[in-house]
Amino acid sequence: MNPRASTLWRGPRWTLAVLLACLSTVGPFSIDTYLPAFSGIARSLGASPAAMQQTLSAFLFGFALMNLFHGALADSFGRRPVVLWGMGLFTLASLGCALSQNVGTLVFFRALQGISCGAGVVVSRAIIRDMFPPHEAQRVMSQVTIYFGVAPAVAPMVGGLLFVHLGWHAIFWFLVLVGTALWAIAWRLLPETLDPAQRQSFHPRHLLAGYWQLGASPRFMALALASGIPFNGMFLYVLSTPVFLGDILHLAPTQFFWFFCISIGGIMAGAWTSGRLAGRIKPQHQIRHGFLIMLVISAVNVVLNLLFEPHPAWALLPIGVFAFGWALMMPVVTLLVLDQAPDRRGMASSLQACVGSLANGLVAGAVVPLVMHSAIALACTSAAMMLIGVLAWVWVKPRVT
Repeated sequence: MNPRASTLWRGPRWTLAVLLACLSTVGPFSIDTYLPAFSGIARSLGASPAAMQQTLSAFLFGFALMNLFHGALADSFGRRPVVLWGMGLFTLASLGCALSQNVGTLVFFRALQGISCGAGVVVSRAIIRDMFPPHEAQRVMSQVTIYFGVAPAVAPMVGGLLFVHLGWHAIFWFLVLVGTALWAIAWRLLPETLDPAQRQSFHPRHLLAGYWQLGASPRFMALALASGIPFNGMFLYVLSTPVFLGDILHLAPTQFFWFFCISIGGIMAGAWTSGRLAGRIKPQHQIRHGFLIMLVISAVNVVLNLLFEPHPAWALLPIGVFAFGWALMMPVVTLLVLDQAPDRRGMASSLQACVGSLANGLVAGAVVPLVMHSAIALACTSAAMMLIGVLAWVWVKPRVT
């Protein structure tokens, strides 16, 4: 924690939490906003389904790759410059997407979006730990988790409205406005939170030593898996929304909001509960409660799908309960990840985000197309994602207590 933290932000602490939450949501929001316009973009640009899939894969892998470096840059040059350059480049990339006339150009600028927007996700986590002691940091991280989890659910609704009423270009013009607004607010309000005494050398040998130290640590990697993989147990349902809700549950597009209300409600309730429990129970107990909730509801979801035909009356509720359990444990695990490297929190945040985004990319590009047409396959895959997190936590728990 920066010893001058109390003097760096003059306003109410909740306003800093809101700014960091908004910076954190740029990545997930950019992933999902244009999904409802997939078919419309393909028709407009004359692109094949495979080519359109590249616009998503390019973003996700650009996001994952650059996540390795945002934190190291922030550890060396400061948090504020990395956020400003990242938001500036994201705005220009969004402008390029809005003006694209062919799918190749769109793929290029989507990759550039992915490369740039990770700065907000990675650096905001390091800023939280720079500015707040552990219990307060958990409360702020809980607030950020609310926004981070809500974004993938809200983004398709926003994108769908823009696509229907204004066309697919409007989605990227909207992202231009988002990037411009966040850059201006960060320029005006965001302080430099990295203590000068904690700056790290950007020499390649020093960087490689840091990456090796963290990447070769079984404890760090287990925590990264425990924090990043279970999210996909819910995220695969978001990516499968058109098929799962329309073809399997037979909901009309106007009824899709029930899915988003339930999943968003679970995230908000879980994150709020996490913040309320900060300092009241041991962090490890809170993580255990979150995983236990996800474990039980995943088993219930699989059994229900095996015994009954999927029906909206019961099929959406397990997703909301799963989201509650994920949001309950996520802020605590993230802080444990950052505290594995107190002098390299930016790099730790980078590697954690990279693990999560690589998992998201794999799920979006390879897993979802295989399972989205079957409710049973979706339920089993969601449970498998959760079990990876459980096994990682069971292994690492004795080593962090």
